[in-house]
Amino acid sequence: MAQDLLDRALTDEVPLRSLPSDVADLLRRVGAPPRLAAHLRAVHDVAGQLTDAIAVMYPALPFDRDEVLFGAATHDVGKTIHTAELSAPGHQHEQAGYRLLVEQGVSGWLARFAASHSSWTAPDISTEELLVSLADKIWKAQRVPDLEDRISQHIRAYSDELPWEVFMKLDDLLTRIAQDADARLAFQNRHPVNA
Repeated sequence: MAQDLLDRALTDEVPLRSLPSDVADLLRRVGAPPRLAAHLRAVHDVAGQLTDAIAVMYPALPFDRDEVLFGAATHDVGKTIHTAELSAPGHQHEQAGYRLLVEQGVSGWLARFAASHSSWTAPDISTEELLVSLADKIWKAQRVPDLEDRISQHIRAYSDELPWEVFMKLDDLLTRIAQDADARLAFQNRHPVNA
């Protein structure tokens, strides 16, 4: 029964891209709650939209799209251990997720997203980590000015556009992606927190 509910969250025919098969297999191995799988799928889809658009708008901006997509697909995996954080605030899942991914054979480099997705103010934050953090906010239409400003600063370093031009283009992109937040939230909420 629990496996069926998880499989449904991973494979439901909805206009969201599927998680990579290695991530779906990992979620099955660790017994991820169906709601978590649905959430990861929604954030992964938004990360794909972000990276697709930003790569076109700012082709000189160096970032690893595959890292962003993997990070978005696994960022909250620690909530498999700290299930209370599926429906209540908390940060215990961050380091737990990092450890869980490493124990499952994921490199520490890729597992870092589980620990860093809510730490966008760190001085050495990468563009990839900022994009995962942004996807984790904008999937539900949450706008975080400080986070958006940091991403704009990263973009401006590789663009000859004026700061306000970068801000406006990013704002337009995020507004477009946020328009589908209700559908993503409905998809997530169709799946139980616990199986």
